[in-house]
Amino acid sequence: MKWLHWYFRTNLLVRILIGLAAGSLAGIVFGPRIEWVSPLGDVFVRLLKLIVMPVVVFTLIVGAASIHPARLGRVGIKALLLYTLTTGFAVAIGLAVGNVFQPGAGMKLAGSAAGGSMGIAAPSLLQTVLEIVPLNPFKAITDGNMLQTIFFAILFGMGVAYLRESADPRVRQAADTVFAFFDGCAEVMYKVVNWILQYAPIGVFALIAVVFGQQGPEAFGPLAMVTVSVYAALLLHLIVVYSGLLVIFRIHPLKFLVRAREAIVTAFVTRSSGGTLPVSMDVAENKLGVSKGVYSFTLPLGATINMDGTAIYQGVCVLFIGFAVGAPLDFGQQMTVILTAVLASIGTAGVPGSGAIMLMMVLNSVGMEVEQGTSVAMAYSMIFGIDALLDMGRTALNVTGDLVVTCGVAKVEGELDETCWQADAPGAAAPEVV
Repeated sequence: MKWLHWYFRTNLLVRILIGLAAGSLAGIVFGPRIEWVSPLGDVFVRLLKLIVMPVVVFTLIVGAASIHPARLGRVGIKALLLYTLTTGFAVAIGLAVGNVFQPGAGMKLAGSAAGGSMGIAAPSLLQTVLEIVPLNPFKAITDGNMLQTIFFAILFGMGVAYLRESADPRVRQAADTVFAFFDGCAEVMYKVVNWILQYAPIGVFALIAVVFGQQGPEAFGPLAMVTVSVYAALLLHLIVVYSGLLVIFRIHPLKFLVRAREAIVTAFVTRSSGGTLPVSMDVAENKLGVSKGVYSFTLPLGATINMDGTAIYQGVCVLFIGFAVGAPLDFGQQMTVILTAVLASIGTAGVPGSGAIMLMMVLNSVGMEVEQGTSVAMAYSMIFGIDALLDMGRTALNVTGDLVVTCGVAKVEGELDETCWQADAPGAAAPEVV
């Protein structure tokens, strides 16, 4: 079966884009008659829902268990605070840009009411904060209550981290065993995610074909608008937040971007923060002059919890889906999105496609269930179809943020070798790549 050999050897991004293009064309050509392919899309939605809760629980426990305050020290606390602060700003910027551009407005996707606009609840912000503590964490997991699950997973992970530092060898060994178990579970889920993504081109084809069968060529406009909105928000965050931080730390933003470009480009191409980590470390030491004592901690920490680009993506795309199904998010729901995205960033895996999985989690937190055959699932499928294009930009911003915070912390701690930057001084020769 040579065609299967070709299928699995072709780049996943190329296959998804082919599925997007073919589905769009099929929907336009056949119109509503293309509905017969919808079961292929429904299978894809069910597969995605299958992995959401296990990925959230396992990755958040491992992420929280890997960050013990006793090991953070001054460098870690500063980096952690900066990462959390910038992530909060990122979601807010994504929501602000989404409210201005309003991608998806006027689409009015057709679908069953369950999980669509008629099924969307609007809990108050106060109610959301009060109910973040679960009465029964296992019920929260089985019911798909995201905020309660996140809270429990982080708390459990912190408990594991604390016990791993115990002076009692028996307790320490038990905690290490628990950590190894959940770490193994997380790795298993990453493998399962990769398998499901192999089916993504087929699922995207079916879901997009149904959307274009109903909407016609007019569906291209909202897709272009959401792409523009995401990249506009990414650029705004780079200019306002990251450049602002660099200026505060007395680091020239343009010089920083020139010297950090290798890591940024690598992140854009690979779409993986974790995969870019070795390049980021090399750039931090040899081009930015950061001491190993700083970057060896702040960069892996950033690859684990700093997901500003992903947070922006979630803010814009949640609004897109709300507008597309005719149920714009109110202020309380948007605050819930910020809270959920910031908490979820602790466990977002730095691998391609993880942002789309986290998006489903954020949607659940505001009452928009992605169920097969619903308008929410149709809008989500549109986002998934262009997710790879959006993933490039958000991953590049994630890695940029890691390096910005690393340089800032190093500067404050006196661990930044500024002689590395002398080639960029006014009147000097062009920057040399060292």
